Amino acid sequence: MKEQGHPVLNNVCYLDIGTGKRFLSKSTMKSARTEKIDGEDYFIVLRDVTMDSHPAYTGEKRLVDTAGRVEKFTSKFKRGTKAG
Repeated sequence: MKEQGHPVLNNVCYLDIGTGKRFLSKSTMKSARTEKIDGEDYFIVLRDVTMDSHPAYTGEKRLVDTAGRVEKFTSKFKRGTKAG
């Protein structure tokens, strides 16, 4: 097999921003931020949503702020009425 045909696997730590939980893994991803964990260097990859914070996995419902979306849509696509 060719040496240059395979990507390099790096130690990666996925950090859930919402919960602060860390998931250690191997990946081809890199980042500018690194941290030493258990004596090894890990690239820190920030994630907004992971299995630790996603509602489908946690079973909790979250409200999304949708106030004003319908009004914005109707005002954007409202056809002008002609008087007379």
